Amino acid sequence: MSTEALTPDRILEATEEVLRRYGPGKATVVDVARALGVSHGSVYRHFRTKAALREAVTERWLEQAVTELAPLAEGPGPAAERLTAWLSALFAAKRRKAGGDPELFATYEVLIGESSAVVAEHVDHLVGQLARIIEDGHRQGEFAAPETGFTTTARAVFDATDRFHDPVHAAEWSAPDIDDAFAAVLALVLRGLRA
Repeated sequence: MSTEALTPDRILEATEEVLRRYGPGKATVVDVARALGVSHGSVYRHFRTKAALREAVTERWLEQAVTELAPLAEGPGPAAERLTAWLSALFAAKRRKAGGDPELFATYEVLIGESSAVVAEHVDHLVGQLARIIEDGHRQGEFAAPETGFTTTARAVFDATDRFHDPVHAAEWSAPDIDDAFAAVLALVLRGLRA
């Protein structure tokens, strides 16, 4: 048995490793407990069900993107530059995860499908960050006042750039012309916000 204190973070880290090794269809709470050197009951004291554990892993993974992007959303500077940096960082992070750890990325695609409430909350956070940038752009005189409000406009920007952050499009992210396609969509979005 492990002498290191069992914490939710340790359990989530071990769960990621187990998911990477076995995939979402075969990974069990017993596998996670074994990797930690504890009983499966110890894992259940922190996460009451396997579904709760899988949801927590998904939430943790998605939250990393929100945390990485927060300084771009909240920082100083011209809104158009921040928006460009934010969308570019989101695309780069998704591409890095898809290419750098394809097994875990594929696992998260499955887990995301199981955790619609977690995904909806994640998207709301990202749209909130975009709304802040767009609102700042309006205050700075860079962007026109949106007819539908900042949040609705932010959601439209998020949806318009879907090809560059939704895992369903991951196979396209290594295409030779993907960076040109991204630049074209970004230019179109910025023109639309300035109109």
